[in-house]
Amino acid sequence: MQHEITTRHPLLDEQGRLIEAGYTKGLLMDYDRKAIKGGALRIKEWDYYLIANNDYAVALTIDDNSYMGLDGISLLDFRKPWEHTNNVMSFLTLGKRHFPASSSNGDVCSGTKKYGISFKHNADHRLLSFHMDNFMDGKPIRGEIRLENPQQESMVIVTPFAEKETAFYYNQKINCLPASGSVEFDGQTYIFDKENSFGVLDWGRGVWTYDNVWYWGSASGLADGVPFGFNIGYGFGDTSAASENMLFYGGKAHKLSQVTFNIPMKDGMEDYMSPWIFTSDDGRFEMDFVPIIDRAACTDVKLICSDQHQVFGRFTGKAVLDDGKEIYIKDFLGFAEKVHNKW
Repeated sequence: MQHEITTRHPLLDEQGRLIEAGYTKGLLMDYDRKAIKGGALRIKEWDYYLIANNDYAVALTIDDNSYMGLDGISLLDFRKPWEHTNNVMSFLTLGKRHFPASSSNGDVCSGTKKYGISFKHNADHRLLSFHMDNFMDGKPIRGEIRLENPQQESMVIVTPFAEKETAFYYNQKINCLPASGSVEFDGQTYIFDKENSFGVLDWGRGVWTYDNVWYWGSASGLADGVPFGFNIGYGFGDTSAASENMLFYGGKAHKLSQVTFNIPMKDGMEDYMSPWIFTSDDGRFEMDFVPIIDRAACTDVKLICSDQHQVFGRFTGKAVLDDGKEIYIKDFLGFAEKVHNKW
């Protein structure tokens, strides 16, 4: 079942429960943090941006998990290959970061004297700026990226959790945002040109249950000169109303059913750096995936545990649009991840 929400209304009722589960192609529900009844320490809000081209990428995170916040900068070079991530944690943020209720307006900023990350929203573009005095081995990093904000459809999903009626996830993924700007680190300048560089926004608001696993994959680029991308994923919550699987082509969204991440196994464990295969129940997303970098991180402080594998690589295969048009891609840069959080 793929239920499309078609009318605007509040996200939550007076008891803090979702009014309607399903998907849309734009941010149609009205999110109001004050309407949440799921417990102040369970609210999670974040903005995550990934900007990439065929050679390198930068990822930026500002996160408010209520009992803690996280700010992150990642730099990846697919030519070497090499990556480094530096995260800064803070405690009892409790909504003090004042995330906007919509992805279409408002700014998010966080930092100290030693680092800063800023996401500023303008009518036709988003401006991402950041710096960190000690990104790696005492060396600083800084950058500024402009993301164009074209009129286009996106993936939005409203997901309940069966275990708790006041828990939910409201999520938007905006792919294929043309990117321009630069990042400076360790004597090198990484240039992003909007002719071949694209950003994706992961905008998340919700009340999560404690223990969850998710799979997420995304890519943005050009297919025969036309902006093309996809969002795929599953794993947490009750997705019986809709999946988050969607193709984007020329600014239009095309809904997919179910996609499966076939991660190779070795000695009973996931072998993330061997080739993956992606399959779908409707035959509309069939891809091979050759990994380049596993951006792995594992934090275990007993009550809070996070085991993440965000694997960057190249997709080759076929995707089918709603009208039956077949899109073939080869060595198309993107990522696929598996994350297990107790948070």
